[in-house]
Amino acid sequence: MHKSPKKNINWKKRYDILKKLVKKIKNKKRNFDCLIPVSGGKDSTWQVHVAQKLGLKCLTYTYKPFDRTKIGSKNLKNLISLGVDHIDWTLNPILEKKILLQSLKKFGSTAIVMHLMIHNISQYLAIQYKIPLIIWGENSDTEYGTGNLNNFYLDDQWRKKYSVTQNSSLKDFLSKNITKEELLSIFPNYKKKEVAEIFLGSFIKWDPKEIYKYSKKIGFVASKKPITGLYKYADIDDELISIHHWLKWYKFGFTRDFDNLSIEIRSGRLSRSAAIKIIKKIKIKPPLRIIKKFCKITNISIRNFFKICEKFRNKKIWYFDKKKKWKIKHFIY
Repeated sequence: MHKSPKKNINWKKRYDILKKLVKKIKNKKRNFDCLIPVSGGKDSTWQVHVAQKLGLKCLTYTYKPFDRTKIGSKNLKNLISLGVDHIDWTLNPILEKKILLQSLKKFGSTAIVMHLMIHNISQYLAIQYKIPLIIWGENSDTEYGTGNLNNFYLDDQWRKKYSVTQNSSLKDFLSKNITKEELLSIFPNYKKKEVAEIFLGSFIKWDPKEIYKYSKKIGFVASKKPITGLYKYADIDDELISIHHWLKWYKFGFTRDFDNLSIEIRSGRLSRSAAIKIIKKIKIKPPLRIIKKFCKITNISIRNFFKICEKFRNKKIWYFDKKKKWKIKHFIY
């Protein structure tokens, strides 16, 4: 069984560091002590509740996905009912449709606009409301990759590499159909200012199953079945995220199922051999219902969608077999 390096971390000591940090920034005269980007998911529900227990005055903010699910709306409403001020930021839907399609064509991703909004607007709001601290959830670099477990802060260097924005800028989206003025809603003008941004998962052990149990007790509700991957309690507020995860198959040769199983292995709940047995039983296939929805939103054909996806197939790992079918070199089974 795999042993996670997290087991060597003194989490009590880290929580004490967090409490000292919080003590420094709490201010009775300030409207808000912290800004928390939220979706209403299990993680952001946990983030808000922990911040409240630490005595922080929270402003929460959501980028409203183009097609928020009913359960996503329910969970966001529950999060707000915990007792926080909240901003639900809706992007111009005409612009959003254009950006969704352009992101797919240029970067092979449908999640770029969401992440750009989450990061750029969070900075903007923190500066506008003079909020000294932004609280993020887990550090994806350490939870899904092999990053430094002693990285407590999110900074511009991390954002450029791991924020799923492809380090894109306003210039990447300028076109005949998209003006600079329109894009200012995604790339707002603000004077750069130092705002502390922390990963809560670097101070308190992040484990999706444990956080789900925690959030469930305070009103979070899981889906009846997974929208993407294996977890019924993750990626359930926005169906279009399934396409973002599907494109990993072309680029890297794995899907959201692999992500979830890797977390289970790292947590010590599952062996690698058991995870491979699960993968063997999974039929890896595109989320056609959601792809059809995306194509309708962006006004392209399903055939054109898959034609665009093919441009991002990684030929370093994929090859045509004798039956002229795509296969992955040295696949795990």
